Amino acid sequence: MNHSKSSAVLRHILLLIGVGFIILPLYMTIITAFKTPAENMASFFAFPQSFNLENFKGVLEGGGYFRAFFNTVYITALVILGNMAIMPAMSYAISRSMDTSRIYRIVYYFLLLGIFIPFEVKMMPLVKLMSWLHLLHPTGLVILCISSSTCEAVFLYVGFLYSIPKEMEEAAYIDGATTLQTYTKVVFPLLKPMMATVLIRNGLWIWNDFMLPLVTLNRSDKFWTLTLFQYNFRTEYSVDYSRTFAAFCMSMLPILVFYVFMQKNIIGGLTSGAVKS
Repeated sequence: MNHSKSSAVLRHILLLIGVGFIILPLYMTIITAFKTPAENMASFFAFPQSFNLENFKGVLEGGGYFRAFFNTVYITALVILGNMAIMPAMSYAISRSMDTSRIYRIVYYFLLLGIFIPFEVKMMPLVKLMSWLHLLHPTGLVILCISSSTCEAVFLYVGFLYSIPKEMEEAAYIDGATTLQTYTKVVFPLLKPMMATVLIRNGLWIWNDFMLPLVTLNRSDKFWTLTLFQYNFRTEYSVDYSRTFAAFCMSMLPILVFYVFMQKNIIGGLTSGAVKS
């Protein structure tokens, strides 16, 4: 009995520590956004003396924030739509053919290798290739993000497709359906849990990504995303933390609300595709 109580106390302590690690950065982000530079210099953790909105006004001045917001929405939306159109179909072809075709097996395992390659290893070759193709702009980044998300998406979709009974497709073929009709009418609707998982994960990654926009879009402020917009609130010798955190609060809110409403789909999709039948 004492052992179980000790375990419960330890779990609660660990949970409280975890909550602290989550709450503290949010607290610092919010209070810094409302503080003046002088208050930040005095104490980074202290509560602001008054809720100063000048930082938010400074962020909105000049129209740079709205241009960055549009670029971020443009890139995120097109990548999500591209993933929705390409990845499920590609994964369906691989999952249903790799057991009988050596070529499909090679393609699948080749894509799996891409999961283990760090971005830092392929960063410079990617930038040089994008520059050679004249794709250092938001549309080029869309193409790069879709290709970069292929390996993980195929891995998740293929694992999920193995849990879908093939008898359902065979019944559709017996009824006279073509392969395209079977995919669109039978298989594609069943992929919604995993599709939600993949799209939300990619949406969170692209919205918050800093490194890819930095190496591909930083040559012009017309191409900046929200992360680059926040990054450039600095000079050679100092950083305007108040405006940086104000911009971060404004850009964080849409994707945070999106995640809160869709987190059940992430958990459900990963759980459904975790076991290969």
